[in-house]
Amino acid sequence: MIPFSDEELKPVVEQSLEKVKPMLALDGGGMKLLAIKNGKVFVQLQGACVGCSASNQTLKYGIERQLRMDIHPEIEVINIAEGMENMIDEIANS
Repeated sequence: MIPFSDEELKPVVEQSLEKVKPMLALDGGGMKLLAIKNGKVFVQLQGACVGCSASNQTLKYGIERQLRMDIHPEIEVINIAEGMENMIDEIANS
């Protein structure tokens, strides 16, 4: 269990994500923070990351790894495809 509220997580998550964005930009990609719910971080990969076969690796070994090092070892990052933003609450509660 992550010992922080979603509100407490937001600024530190944003700060941690800034470390990853240059790596994504090198490959023509990007990312947007959509929400933090129940300790799960919801992002939307953008640019060249959309549909890229390596995007799952980027998510787990780039973004999630950075957040786990900076914030908490159990933090989870979930990519939400464009148009699926209405599914965040459902996923957060599962």
